[in-house]
Amino acid sequence: MNIQLNGSSIDTHARTLAELLRERQIDAGCIASAVNGQFVPRSQYDSQPLTEGCELEVLSPMQGG
Repeated sequence: MNIQLNGSSIDTHARTLAELLRERQIDAGCIASAVNGQFVPRSQYDSQPLTEGCELEVLSPMQGG
C-alpha cells in the first residue's frame, strides 16, 4: 500500500499506525502523530488503521528556544 509519511510517498505492508512505527523503527514513546490531519492519541496507535493514500505526520518534540 502507498501512503504519505511526512510529505513523502512510501510503500508499506503495515495495516496500523503501530505496525508502521515498528516497520520504520520509530520509537512510539517519543513522537506525536496525525492521520489525515487528525491527532492520534498514543493509546490508539495499535487500533489506528492505515489506508491507501492516507497522509501520516510523525513529529518529534524539540527543545530549545
